[in-house]
Amino acid sequence: MTIIAEISIQADQFLLGQIIAEHDGLSVELERVVPAEKRIMPYIWGYGNDLDTFEAAMDGSSNVKSISVLDQYDDRALYKIVWEDPAEQLITGIIDTDATILEAHSDEEWLFRIRFEDHSGLARFNQYCAEHDITYRLNRVSSFAERPPNGHDFGLTDAQYDALALAVERGYFKVPREVEYDELAAELDVSVQALSERVRRGADKVLRAALLQSGSGNP
Repeated sequence: MTIIAEISIQADQFLLGQIIAEHDGLSVELERVVPAEKRIMPYIWGYGNDLDTFEAAMDGSSNVKSISVLDQYDDRALYKIVWEDPAEQLITGIIDTDATILEAHSDEEWLFRIRFEDHSGLARFNQYCAEHDITYRLNRVSSFAERPPNGHDFGLTDAQYDALALAVERGYFKVPREVEYDELAAELDVSVQALSERVRRGADKVLRAALLQSGSGNP
């Protein structure tokens, strides 16, 4: 069963965090990272007034093969970074355990939300961190099968809840769309048609309950 782990980690525990910490006026958010031939090419958003200095520091780092600007707007920019393998050990550990970064951003410390295929993936990640002296705090572990703690499940079946929660989590309803049905179906090991029906029927139940105060809808 797919699980989501939320962890907090100090900047000095991984290379990117160390580099970012040197720039007080800069904050960073990682784009979703997925395994791709075991190469590490994270896409990150940089925010702040110190982007030029940050780019120069990254470009001059012996741990970075290249950094390129994909998009830039005023005080924010989207970068593509190619690391010298295995320079960024934390990201390497995430990829080596076939996990996906759903969210990662910097503040006083870094917050990561990581999806693992099952609990054994999280166990392997924990072992990897121990072997590489990476210390983190595990804040929460959840699964898509879990119902909301406030009890508002809107009459969804377990299958509908899993499909709809995954679609929301992966950005299916965002503009522009960040994932397609075939990717979601593969993650849940169901057909695209089954996934589509679960998402549409689940969304119908949630919207009816939220907007029409009605629990009707197809099961």
